[in-house]
Amino acid sequence: MAGHSKWNNIKHRKGKTDAQRAKIFTKLSREIIVAVREGGADPGANAKLRDVTAKARAANVPNDNIKRVIDKAAGNQDNTDYEAITYEGYGPCGVAVIVTSLTDNRVRTVADVRHAFDKCGGNLGSTGCARWAFNDEMKPMSMVDIIEESDAIKMQKMLDMLEDLDDVQEVYHNWEG
Repeated sequence: MAGHSKWNNIKHRKGKTDAQRAKIFTKLSREIIVAVREGGADPGANAKLRDVTAKARAANVPNDNIKRVIDKAAGNQDNTDYEAITYEGYGPCGVAVIVTSLTDNRVRTVADVRHAFDKCGGNLGSTGCARWAFNDEMKPMSMVDIIEESDAIKMQKMLDMLEDLDDVQEVYHNWEG
């Protein structure tokens, strides 16, 4: 019976890491599709595609997968049209949060993002409500320190929930923690 328990533990750990890798691969695939549609399938002529493929290689996405996604996007075999949307809001204690996403269903994405904000004591705001707290490179101009441990836990939970969403590409905030 001991061998069964050990295999079971390995199976669960492997399943969890495989799911995390698949989520990263999906996000990067969407970025590649958008880059190809905006600037073409040649990485030499498309700087955005070159940057995204380098990012994918750094995340250990197999070259075959990268090539397949580029070919699929260039040949327009994939009829999915991804749209870049930015959401802004505030987390616990007034922490400014900006969420960038690539989605094929903006209704689903806004519902998922709003749920993460609401569940953790934050508020999804209107466009431009949190942008003032960041400069052009999405670096916070001032930082917010959360004093209460319970608020810090809520903030971390909100960030984790947002980053776990398939449509979310990046999450920026001005939390000191």
